[in-house]
Amino acid sequence: MSAAAKHRLRKTRQAARAGADRANAPPGPKYLPGDPGFRGTRTQEIDAMIRVDQAGEYGAQRIYEGQLRILGEGRHGAVLRHMQEQEQAHLDAFNKVMTERRVRPTALHPIWHAAGYLLGAGTALMGEKAAMACTVAVEETIDEHYRSQHDALPEEEAELKAMIERFRQEELEHRDIGLEHGAEGAPAYPVLYGAIKRASKLAIWLSERI
Repeated sequence: MSAAAKHRLRKTRQAARAGADRANAPPGPKYLPGDPGFRGTRTQEIDAMIRVDQAGEYGAQRIYEGQLRILGEGRHGAVLRHMQEQEQAHLDAFNKVMTERRVRPTALHPIWHAAGYLLGAGTALMGEKAAMACTVAVEETIDEHYRSQHDALPEEEAELKAMIERFRQEELEHRDIGLEHGAEGAPAYPVLYGAIKRASKLAIWLSERI
């Protein structure tokens, strides 16, 4: 069984356990203050989706820029450039959608500009496997995020839904590349993976709102 297949099996088991825990939890509110669904109209919800997606693709592109700065001349340079080019295409597409719909960008762009690059360069300095561990954590978070958006979007947003699903499949390709290039062999992989994934989820939460 490949590294990617083993990873998917492990995540499926973890998701099943998490689902059982949620099923046994006491009921709570559908939305919390600040959540897009709580905040206002369907248009505002979709604007928040577009804003956070553009910010996420910008951050991902900056991560690969940082990694290429350190590892671009090494054996993984070509695969890193391939992933960066796809992220740039995603970013260009969301920039176009934002302009057409007049969606304001997140006010946190200067932070993601620096943080993305530093995360990419920092993990690359830790070694090739750590850089790939960063890719796995980030791309898996984006996969989950895009899946939830795809399910939440109404049918009249078919074009946006299709674009998000196409990008999600490419993010999964990046995750599998990271796994096949030794991500799980990075020093303290569970700690590194968990920390980056939590930071990515926080970035998503903030970019939806600010």
